[in-house]
Amino acid sequence: MTNSHLYQNLVAQDRFGLQVAARLSDAADELPYDISERLRAARTRALSQRRSAAQTASNVTRSGAAATLTFGTEHLNWWDRVAAAAPLLALVLGLVAINVIQNDKRANEIAEIDAALLTDDLPPAAYADPGFTQFLKSRAGQD
Repeated sequence: MTNSHLYQNLVAQDRFGLQVAARLSDAADELPYDISERLRAARTRALSQRRSAAQTASNVTRSGAAATLTFGTEHLNWWDRVAAAAPLLALVLGLVAINVIQNDKRANEIAEIDAALLTDDLPPAAYADPGFTQFLKSRAGQD
């Protein structure tokens, strides 16, 4: 759904709620006293429960662009902190292992190239010589 559809749905829900509230308010004047008192007591209980729910929701703290959900008076014990840090530690160890493996692989490739250069028929200086391509072309023509 797009934002405009969501907004239209919210507006329609609000409009419906206002219409229901208006009808209930109109009929409330005609109710007997005992029923209106029970409704008032229920309304008071609902409001008090809503206030306690709002106090619970205030445990969301904001710092910059991030929000943190805290659990009130509950504190994390040592094992909970270790369990929370374990994924981060695994990520760091994995990245270090990947770096070490890549460096070893790169060193082995360079060592193979150096070994091929040193054991080849040509001296290493020949590869830097501008006439080397001519040598390769003439050698390929002889084969």
